[in-house]
Amino acid sequence: MTVPRMQATGTGKRRHLFAPLALLAAACTPATPAPEEAPKPVQPNNATYGTDANLAASAPDAILRYADHARGFAELRLPAGEGPFPLAVIYHGGCWKTGIASQAYMAPLATRWQSMGIATLNVDYREVGDGGGWPGSFDDWEASAKLIRDVAQRYPIDLSRVTLVGHSAGALPAQWLARADGADGPLGARTATLVRSAIVLDGPGDVGAEQPAFDALCQFSAVAPFMGDAPAGAPARFAAISPATAAPQLAELLFVQAKLPAPSAATQAALSAGGARVAIRENIGQSHFAIITPGHPVYEANEAAMLAVMRAGK
Repeated sequence: MTVPRMQATGTGKRRHLFAPLALLAAACTPATPAPEEAPKPVQPNNATYGTDANLAASAPDAILRYADHARGFAELRLPAGEGPFPLAVIYHGGCWKTGIASQAYMAPLATRWQSMGIATLNVDYREVGDGGGWPGSFDDWEASAKLIRDVAQRYPIDLSRVTLVGHSAGALPAQWLARADGADGPLGARTATLVRSAIVLDGPGDVGAEQPAFDALCQFSAVAPFMGDAPAGAPARFAAISPATAAPQLAELLFVQAKLPAPSAATQAALSAGGARVAIRENIGQSHFAIITPGHPVYEANEAAMLAVMRAGK
């Protein structure tokens, strides 16, 4: 196993119940009135996603809806104890293409963090093929982020310790939500979602700059369909979500990379321009999924660093 390399730049009590992923939907009780039942989770496509699909996951404590469409929900898991708990808001990958993955494959990681005292909000969202892409996915991400304060009003959540987490394609919402947009943004002008930190798990730091590497990871053209064109054809769109245009407003931003390289020095500088301490842990040659699979040696080598980010700030 490659030892992770570090670099930095810039300034309720309950017993956990475990059930297979396929039983999650039946086990969940909505915490708020829902216009429809939560859909049966899309199981990861074994060709790309699915190396951890069979790990046991706890049943969510609640399913919270942020939109009327089928994928407009998030799974809330709360640790045992009184709290207040740090909160990790998790965004899945899937190359932004419908049918590859959903929030289901992130449930084992959410369960692991739940057992370590971290509340988790595991978010599903639309992708290319079911209303997502530019701007539908961004609309879902913005709406889902509004659940943070709703959850904190009803459950023992520490709003000073909220971390946005994104695996693979989920790296984009984990960073984009924490920055403000101008009129050219996918939703027009918007203010940043106020959170303390973000964790990127083998995802891009700048979608436009890293388009070739991300498409290679997906093994098909993922960026252009999501954005509506390639970087050369829609430069304004890519500029609108680039950290070089507006940096995320974070105290810490941790990258845990495996298949994807670390963001370039220029991207790291742009990401840290809002005051974030940007740290990179490289797991060169390791699996895209090993880093999110509890119990895997590569995950274990990085868990303490991730927990430190999520627990910090109190």
